Amino acid sequence: MKASQFLVSTLKEAPADAEVASHQLMMRAGMIKKLGAGIYTWMPMGLRVLRKIEGIVREEMNRAGAVELLMPVIQPAEYWQETGRYQSMGPELLRIKDRHDRDFIVQPTSEEVVTDIARQELRSYKQLPRNLYHIQTKFRDERRPRFGVMRSREFIMKDAYSFDRDVTSAKASYQVMAKAYRAIFDRFGLRYRAVAADSGAIGGDLSEEFQVIAATGEDAIVYCPNSDYAANMEKAEALAPSKPRGAATLALTKTATPGKSTCADVAQLLNVPLQSTVKSLVLATDETNERGEIVKTQVWLLLLRGDHDMNEIKAGKVPGLDVGFRFATVAEVIDHFGTKPGYLGPINTSRPVKIVADREVAVMSDWICGANEADFHMTGVNWGRDLPEPDVIADLRNVVEGDPSPDGKGTLAIERGIEVGHVFYLGTKYSKPMQATFLDETGKPQLMEMGCYGIGITRLPAAAIEQNHDERGIIWPDAIAPFGVVVCPIGMDRSAEVKAAAQKLHDELEAAGVDVILDDRGERPGAMFADWELVGVPHRVVISDRGLKEGQLEYQHRRDAAATKVAAAEVFGFVKARLQA
Repeated sequence: MKASQFLVSTLKEAPADAEVASHQLMMRAGMIKKLGAGIYTWMPMGLRVLRKIEGIVREEMNRAGAVELLMPVIQPAEYWQETGRYQSMGPELLRIKDRHDRDFIVQPTSEEVVTDIARQELRSYKQLPRNLYHIQTKFRDERRPRFGVMRSREFIMKDAYSFDRDVTSAKASYQVMAKAYRAIFDRFGLRYRAVAADSGAIGGDLSEEFQVIAATGEDAIVYCPNSDYAANMEKAEALAPSKPRGAATLALTKTATPGKSTCADVAQLLNVPLQSTVKSLVLATDETNERGEIVKTQVWLLLLRGDHDMNEIKAGKVPGLDVGFRFATVAEVIDHFGTKPGYLGPINTSRPVKIVADREVAVMSDWICGANEADFHMTGVNWGRDLPEPDVIADLRNVVEGDPSPDGKGTLAIERGIEVGHVFYLGTKYSKPMQATFLDETGKPQLMEMGCYGIGITRLPAAAIEQNHDERGIIWPDAIAPFGVVVCPIGMDRSAEVKAAAQKLHDELEAAGVDVILDDRGERPGAMFADWELVGVPHRVVISDRGLKEGQLEYQHRRDAAATKVAAAEVFGFVKARLQA
């Protein structure tokens, strides 16, 4: 490939709305161009990256026994109405009508369509297990698309779906996919972690996220440096303290805290550790009749240590809250506690509430909480003496660095990551409402057990850049770089020797199957080098008239601080060896 025949369109400055490094560098390197909010054109340089990612994904999916198909971007609404997602998915689902006023959606994913295929094609247990996948454009109408292709509205995803006869075989299919995903991400050459993830309303433990490690990642990854334990923040368990509850040493006292409505402010005013305070969070659950009208509301008071944050996923698993909760309104708070938020606590509530204490709070003594009166807090609070034991004790909080690891092999550490893949056991969530059944050995219909497996194809380049860049630009791993090698001749328009040597090396590398580009644009050396450093091609060979006279060329890896002189006769073998290293 010659650069003069390609489209190299670099920019000196990133657009003002580009917030993160990947967005800035992809725009500057000419990989993407913005068409609208969260909608991008993939330019030739960026498309080469996508195609390499897709190629690796296809190879490993095919190797794992999955079969590729291609499902439509535009899907009839009736299939989504069967599962209830047409109504429940909310405004992220883009709904459209055709000229006949029929309802359609622009697909954000394809569970309904693939389940319809399965219920038509897979009629017997002899046809199972089966795994179908496609690589296709998706659309989610994000309220606030941001970070370039990291959180865009239109994107490309590989989504696969397994169909099995029972839970045991479905779990086996899941493990096949989890292994295939590890092979895929290993080949990308990125630092990643496979972390246990919450399975939501479906339940069970079969759910893993694949997170590319990056300081700018949106997700918190919890792991133990001394073991294989890893989970996302929603899943990571905060163990109950091993120490017993201490004896009461302070008297219960109503203490003035004028204007101090946060735990941090109260701790500072009273000159006590923040860990001795307890924060109060008020949730509500509603009971409705057949018409959807609220007939009864239960208010819940969740208690967490002042320096801890509530984990909503964990709170949603508390018996009674697992039916679905919301945060209580200010009116409900005042009705049950007699004061506005900021001074709430479990003592002297106006009306009965359900009290749920975090495991840590359940063993605290002499703690501080709101007095249910503006500008006052209660100090020296103790379970049993000053208030009854909590109705429920549960893990309610996000873990923090230094917490004991749930596997007992050390303490937890936290780093940031970007989710680029997810494997998930679905069970019968889609096969049941769509009646996707097969006939077992006895001729009886049985629901298919399903799994789903996604990889964010267009998110991966951004994640790779967030992990691999410097002040000069992108540093691609070899496997997904737009080009593996760039040949940079200096003054080839003035030197027949340079032009011939550059063309010869390009042709030799190309014949050997190397993805190489020859920069024949006639740019000055500084501008030419800056372009390819920005684009991030891993291997560069510089050919100059002076170097040829000395019998040497210059090789430099994108991560190298300086070039290495290589004998001209040996440069082909040298570059090949570096590519294989």
